[in-house]
Amino acid sequence: MDEKGAVANALGTTPLTFEPREVEPSLHAMGMTTEDSLREYIRLFVRNPLVSTMGPLAKILDFVANAAPGVKEILAIGKVCWEVREQHYDLVVVDAEATGHVVAQIEAPTILSGLVQVGVIKEQSAWMRDILHDVNRTGVVVVATPEEMPVVETIELLDRLRASSKVDVAAVIANRVPASPFREADLAVVTALRDAAATGGPAAALAAPLELVSVAVDRRARAEQHLVALAGAAQRGGVDFLVLPEADGDPVVRLTEDLSMELS
Repeated sequence: MDEKGAVANALGTTPLTFEPREVEPSLHAMGMTTEDSLREYIRLFVRNPLVSTMGPLAKILDFVANAAPGVKEILAIGKVCWEVREQHYDLVVVDAEATGHVVAQIEAPTILSGLVQVGVIKEQSAWMRDILHDVNRTGVVVVATPEEMPVVETIELLDRLRASSKVDVAAVIANRVPASPFREADLAVVTALRDAAATGGPAAALAAPLELVSVAVDRRARAEQHLVALAGAAQRGGVDFLVLPEADGDPVVRLTEDLSMELS
């Protein structure tokens, strides 16, 4: 949904709009807002192409979208499901909402189906729900860096998804995992040098660089602890767990490059 413009910046292109744009061969990107999704819904299903000029109607519907449970969320997820149903693309990848909102978003069709028992909204919620709950078509990929708060939030999200959603969790990914600066056998040597530098003498000159080395070693050690917690959460849910090492460059750029290669 690219509210911060990360995808556009990574692709070196102008800000994305609601209209899909081919940014690489066979790779399209778009930015999405609730208001744009609302206008397209009215154009497609209410058959009113002039909604963008109808201020009072748009304001009323925007009020409903913000007030009624599940309506605002379904406008966003509904656009995604529409693109899948119409088979406009071979693969649809969505940068979803933050962990606190994603469950409500992907379960919006189920929520509305429980609130509205008949009519068009009921029918449309049903086909969206079918797409989202089909493990062969939809999967949530949860990504976290190996740090305390992201890992805690990820584990909580996995628990909520298992308890409150029928959408399949396809994988858990640990991203930007720092590499160990030394082999295990070299750590003892580094530790001995650091202890010697702390006592003064000729080794004192190594104190500053060895302190930087210690920071890197400690960062890797903390990351390993968080990786254990993430791997455990993935294993409890029977989900694949992947580790992506820290690397130079923007991860969004690497993702788009990989997608371009796969789709070309």
